[in-house]
Amino acid sequence: MRLDQFLKVSRLVKQRSVAKRVCDAGLVSVLGRNARAGLVVGVGDELTLNMRDRFLRVVIRTIPTGNVRKEQARRLYEIIEEKDVSAY
Repeated sequence: MRLDQFLKVSRLVKQRSVAKRVCDAGLVSVLGRNARAGLVVGVGDELTLNMRDRFLRVVIRTIPTGNVRKEQARRLYEIIEEKDVSAY
């Protein structure tokens, strides 16, 4: 699954177009390397999102095959580290 699509389906980012812009801006890395929106991600990949107000590191646990309900989206990944950087 494409990185931008996974970010949207997992609800880490609200819209796919925003996910693409975030990736293109270099704010997302996969396995420690800056990632483009079209990168294919899989189970076990570690994602790092360095957004405006938060830093988030997650590991992909499941790749969905279709639409995902809001309640199920949180099960697609496991949070390793999360920081609220708005206070800094």
